[in-house]
Amino acid sequence: MNKVPMTVAGERSLREELNHLKGEARPQVIAAIAEAREHGDLKENAEYHAAREQQGFIEGRIQEIEGKLSVAQVIDVTKLPKTGKVIFGVTVSLINLETDAEVTYRIVGEDEADIKAGRISVTSPIARALIGKEEGDVVVVKTPGGDVEYEIGSVEHL
Repeated sequence: MNKVPMTVAGERSLREELNHLKGEARPQVIAAIAEAREHGDLKENAEYHAAREQQGFIEGRIQEIEGKLSVAQVIDVTKLPKTGKVIFGVTVSLINLETDAEVTYRIVGEDEADIKAGRISVTSPIARALIGKEEGDVVVVKTPGGDVEYEIGSVEHL
């Protein structure tokens, strides 16, 4: 099975969610099902059906997280030598050569990506164009609106 890259923070976040689901959410929904059963006829018991649906969601999410963690390759970029190259986990400052606008992105795993927080997936078009390049390089990123040229301003191991 292929390993999936993940940052230390991403793994921690998934483990926290898993602990919450197993330790809090699962027992709560089991209690809700037991309480709904006490109300009698299960065929027309909306509380029972809602609790069962919630239980299915929780169990599915637990399996999904456990599956992701089982194939995760946790990469701590702070322990890697600083070479100025763009690799998984680094924070990259880019300068748009057309508008001189500066943006900063951290290249993370797919589950951690959040463009509003400045985290882009390693599989995104921008990250794929950046991987392997160095500070000062000019990179052309293919976007739906056309090609955009960026200069790599800095590469930081945060």
